[in-house]
Amino acid sequence: MLSADFLANEAATNSLSPEQTAAFVERLKTENSDKSELNLAIELGIEENTFTKRMTAVYKKFAQSYPELATSKGRGKLEKLRACLTRKYNGGQDAHPTIKEIHHNIPPAIPFEKFVGREAELQNLHSSLQTSGQVAIVAVAGMGGVGKTELASQYAKQHLQNYQGGVCWLSAQGIDVAIQILRFAELKFKLIAPDDWELADRLRYCWQNWQQGEVLLVFDNVSDYKKQVQPYLPPESLRFKVLLTTREKFDRTLPQLPLGVLKPLAAMKLLKLLVDRERLKSEPWVAREICKFLGYLPLALELVGRYLDTMPDLSLETLHKRLEKKRLEHESIAKANLLMRYEYGVAEAFALSWEQLDENTRFVGCWLSLYALADIPFSVKEIEDDDEQELWEKAIAQLEKLHLIQRQSQGIYRLHPLIRQFFQMKLDESSEADKVKTNFTAHMVEVAKQIPQQPNREDIFNLTPFIPHLAEVATYLSQYLSDEDLITPFTRLGYFYDGQGLYQQAEPWYKLCKEVAENRLGLEHPNVAATLNNLAGLYKSTGRYSEAEPLYLQAWELTKRLQGDNHLDVATSLNNLAGLYESTGRYSEAEPLFLQALSLTKRLQGDNHPDVATSLNNLAGLYESTGRYSEAEPLYLQALELRKRLLGDNHSTVATSLNNLAALYCSTERYSEAEPLYLQALELIKCLLGDNHPHVANSFNNLAVLYCSTGRYSEAEPLYQQALELRKRLLGDNHPHIANSFNNLAALYDSTRRYSEAEPLFQQALELRKRLLGDNHPNVADSLNNLALLYDSTGRYREAEPLFQQALAICEQALGVGHPDTMRVRGNYAIFLRKAYR
Repeated sequence: MLSADFLANEAATNSLSPEQTAAFVERLKTENSDKSELNLAIELGIEENTFTKRMTAVYKKFAQSYPELATSKGRGKLEKLRACLTRKYNGGQDAHPTIKEIHHNIPPAIPFEKFVGREAELQNLHSSLQTSGQVAIVAVAGMGGVGKTELASQYAKQHLQNYQGGVCWLSAQGIDVAIQILRFAELKFKLIAPDDWELADRLRYCWQNWQQGEVLLVFDNVSDYKKQVQPYLPPESLRFKVLLTTREKFDRTLPQLPLGVLKPLAAMKLLKLLVDRERLKSEPWVAREICKFLGYLPLALELVGRYLDTMPDLSLETLHKRLEKKRLEHESIAKANLLMRYEYGVAEAFALSWEQLDENTRFVGCWLSLYALADIPFSVKEIEDDDEQELWEKAIAQLEKLHLIQRQSQGIYRLHPLIRQFFQMKLDESSEADKVKTNFTAHMVEVAKQIPQQPNREDIFNLTPFIPHLAEVATYLSQYLSDEDLITPFTRLGYFYDGQGLYQQAEPWYKLCKEVAENRLGLEHPNVAATLNNLAGLYKSTGRYSEAEPLYLQAWELTKRLQGDNHLDVATSLNNLAGLYESTGRYSEAEPLFLQALSLTKRLQGDNHPDVATSLNNLAGLYESTGRYSEAEPLYLQALELRKRLLGDNHSTVATSLNNLAALYCSTERYSEAEPLYLQALELIKCLLGDNHPHVANSFNNLAVLYCSTGRYSEAEPLYQQALELRKRLLGDNHPHIANSFNNLAALYDSTRRYSEAEPLFQQALELRKRLLGDNHPNVADSLNNLALLYDSTGRYREAEPLFQQALAICEQALGVGHPDTMRVRGNYAIFLRKAYR
């Protein structure tokens, strides 16, 4: 199917006139293939002979590229042109070379020759995908066990050559679909969207840079279209095809392919592929009755076929009687257990398979059912005891043999949703259920503990497969977590997203953590204080200071009450609260808290500890903010030396210290000392965190400030612009760092006399700072001063004077009359007065 964009581009390449282009595009559209030239001419509002003449000219021009057109006649010329263009569109030999590898992550499927009874559905599916709207969405709807996922995987494999842009398989029940898409793009195409962009921007980057050719996206097992699919759809382009599998019924706006059970003959054919033919021939009537009993469901037939294969001497008649007996048991269970909402056939078939499992294999099946409905990362090699490892290997092999689990790849397994529910039901019937669930959650807690507060790219890559399973524990199994471990899954899920700048995804986990901790542990518990600190930290990161402060205060008071004044958690709370006060310009409140935190940390940890370096760094930052540079420098140097000695030269906190020390040198006009430190910091951050991380944006900004200060404006401007772009994508439009970027870029324009570009940015920075920080924040005074200077430079004295006055009043109140910033504003105002009133 040729896209309109592709056709338009071909028209331009072959120098078609606008009139010829219109005729060419209409003629070559797939949906118009059966229309006559008369009908197309009418749609274009021209005569038929005019349309014919224009197409004759089109063929003549394309013949220069495709000589075979010259020998074709009549409709054959059209079909020949369509074939040539289709080859080019799909990467054929007449244009760019065919893509050597079509990237995909299609799950393993049964061999094509064993996929029976769905030939018509495969054909209808392909037709629907090729002729649907700009984003083709075909929902393969049907009850459980009918083979929706298998149909989708068979289609994807059989038509892989149609999708030169790749096939991306997405589990709607797994980790966030957006993250699955990003991971596919990174692994297959080396497309690494900047880490500090908003999720939507990262997706847009991937769609825009996706490999050429048509693309198939498969959303498997969709239960909520608006949440699991709609937010992640690619832009409207004919090259993107979207296939859903679902048990739900969507509205009529989504083309659907209802998938029912197999036809009786197809069901028998499938059974013949699974069971020895001679065995079926001896009892043909019973075989047909078994198919009928199983409701012609592929999953049920698979299970029974595997069962028969393991019991070669079992007659079909005996099997039939056993199935009848299991149905009676199933009906009685279903009345008592609301979880037993399964189609007849699957339940009975599973029950037979269950009886074949030894006790250990049953346990392994039940254990695996506690994972989320997503790919399960599980490696028996991680089991240290050799005997236990062998037991697990045998159990998994038996589960695979009976078709109860599917091996996706090395160490990755998948459970069918219905089989997962059956295993869960069997576990709930067991007296060991609570013990198993408790052990499972304890195991997942150990996985969660591997997520650091600031995950790097390697951490993210390695831990992403576990995220849906941690979410499963936090959402559905939290009652089995010990009090000690209760907050761990929630907190680490928060870290996973928070550390990537995905604040919207992190916030619900921090909030839920606080709620669960308070309900289980009560309001007076150290872990409740930890949840308050985490949520407050998120609010501080997103500039929501008024929401952060009461939480930090609660955490501090609670920690002192529970742990006493001499505890490391108290030092943490002191540092957190002081940092918030510093961010909001309340320096006199911040300093005693930073000093207390440093003293307490030294007393509890000794002088040689990373936490001491953090406290030294914090206090130095405050001194720098208040112009006490001579007090700040030795603290920064101590922090840097301590971090290098304790953590090594290649650590993110070393980069932080380098940046801080360089900023101090800039403040004291020691630029030649500052620049190499900034460059070291930038290189180290990129090495550790990737090229696109929030800290990289900060480094860009810092280096640009230095270049501006030394008059190297042409080097500074692109760095400021990169920093602004990164921050917008990470933090949204409403964050203090965005205001800082506006202010810095405007200052550069002001310095280079580009006043018309500077003014709107200064105004945006002022408005944003007022809204976020309040009218009396030092940063607001900075914006007022800068805007006043611009008005002064452009002779708008009446507008400048009140801004100088406001800026000076704020500085004197917030910083004191002797603060460097206050003195700077006062000096600017004095110069203005002499010039304006001389």
